[in-house]
Amino acid sequence: MILLCGSPAPGALPDDAQVEKVGAIPTRGELRVLDALAESILPVDSTPSLDEIAAQPDVEHLGTPAFAPQEVPEPLRVVVVGSDGALSAVLTRMMRADYMWVEVSFVPVGPSPARQNWGIPEDPQAALELALRGQVRPVPLIRNDAGLAVAGSAVIAQWERAEITGEIIVDNEVLLRQGPGKGAWGARLVPMLDAPGIVAARALGPLDPAPRGIGRFLAQVLRRPIPGRLDPQSVLTGRAVQAGGPQLRVLVDGVSAKRPLKRVTFYRHLRDLQVVRP
Repeated sequence: MILLCGSPAPGALPDDAQVEKVGAIPTRGELRVLDALAESILPVDSTPSLDEIAAQPDVEHLGTPAFAPQEVPEPLRVVVVGSDGALSAVLTRMMRADYMWVEVSFVPVGPSPARQNWGIPEDPQAALELALRGQVRPVPLIRNDAGLAVAGSAVIAQWERAEITGEIIVDNEVLLRQGPGKGAWGARLVPMLDAPGIVAARALGPLDPAPRGIGRFLAQVLRRPIPGRLDPQSVLTGRAVQAGGPQLRVLVDGVSAKRPLKRVTFYRHLRDLQVVRP
C-alpha cells in the first residue's frame, strides 16, 4: 500500500500497489483502509499481547531490535510519501491498533530528521526504489504517554518562546534542571537505530530550524541564542525521557500539543518498528 500524504507520487508506481491519497497529516478515518488491509491478512494475532510482554520477568524485549514474531501468510508493506508528521500519524495508528508487524518504508518530502535517522537517499527516485525493494531492518519505536509515535524527532520546550523552566531526566540522569534565565531552551530527542532507544541533548537556543547564512551571522554578532543549537556535551541515551515544568510545549515531528503540559514522558514501545532502510 502506498499512502500519498498530500504529495504526488515521486515516480512511476508498481501496477500491483494499492495507492491511497490522504491528507498531509492523515486522519484516523483516512487510515482505516490500512487497518482493514492489515486485519484481512492477520485477523487473529496469536503472539503474546502487550500486557503479556510487559509482564515478562526479563527485559529481552528492550534489547536489540528484533524482527516481528508474527507469521503472516503474506507480507504487507506500507510506503509513506510525505513529511515526518505524516509518517508519525501512520506509525501512531499502527501502534494503537497493534499491527506493528507491517513493514514501513518512507519517501520523505521536504526537510526530514527521519530521512537522516534511517539513511534514506535524498533523491526521490532512489528513495522510492529503496521503499519498494529494500530490506527490513528493525529499529526501536519511540512514543510518548499521549500515545503518539515519534518518526524523526521530538522537542520539549517552554510554551512561550523562552528559556525553559523545568526538569528533564533521561533514565536516571539529569539532562537539565533549571529556573528561568539559566541558558537552556529545552531538549531535542531522536529515536536511535538500536538499544536503548533514545538519544537526547540540551538546547542552547530556540528549538526552531537552525538559521543559515545572514540569519546565523546576525545571531552570532548580536550574541543571541542560535535557533536549533544543541549542547554536544549534554548528550545522553536511554530508554525513557521524562520532563516536568509549569508550561511545557511538546512537539512530535513538528506538530505541537494543543495546550501547555506540566509533564510528559517519551519511552520505547514494547514492539519494534519494521523499517525498510539501507
